[in-house]
Amino acid sequence: MALWCTIRTFAKHAAELGNESPTAPIFFVKPNNCLQRTGPVAVSSHPGEVHHEVECVVRLDQHAQPEAIAVGLDLTDRATQSDLRNEQLPWTKGKCFRGSAYVGGFVEWDSSLASLIDPAEGLVLRLWVNDVLVQSAPLSEMTITPSMQVEELLTWAPVSAGDYLFTGTPAGVGQLFKGDSIHATLENQQGSVLSSIQARCD
Repeated sequence: MALWCTIRTFAKHAAELGNESPTAPIFFVKPNNCLQRTGPVAVSSHPGEVHHEVECVVRLDQHAQPEAIAVGLDLTDRATQSDLRNEQLPWTKGKCFRGSAYVGGFVEWDSSLASLIDPAEGLVLRLWVNDVLVQSAPLSEMTITPSMQVEELLTWAPVSAGDYLFTGTPAGVGQLFKGDSIHATLENQQGSVLSSIQARCD
């Protein structure tokens, strides 16, 4: 199983980090042993910063179509990532540390990739830190869509059934600290929570 992660898929997030919005998908890969499903977010034991990035995670079937979706956190050591970028080195240490792919429970999704960003579906990502809403955006705001992401991956990547696609984060990313509480949701048009994460930072 691979964890395919797409960057700068929301224009406002690209802008908040001082980056240009790409016209085509850009990927990195997390090892699947970065995956965490329950328990605290390890902040104090990590030798660096830990920043939150809430995302919609798609579990792909044998045809690289969505079979299930969940809310996820692409946890990032932003300072380390920035240092590596400045040295034109890979981001591995800033993105692939223990527990850096935190994923909530999956819910079946029997529609298309395109439907994920359909305003009629109304899918929305939200993240609260210490009960303060810090990230919130409809998936319809994505400028690099899940369909574009999968189409590009299939031109070169060994995509397999059961792979996870982290589809990118909206604006509002920030650092987490020991003692913080996190509540992340993926909701539908009716406000029903399809998938959630509730965790504390240790």
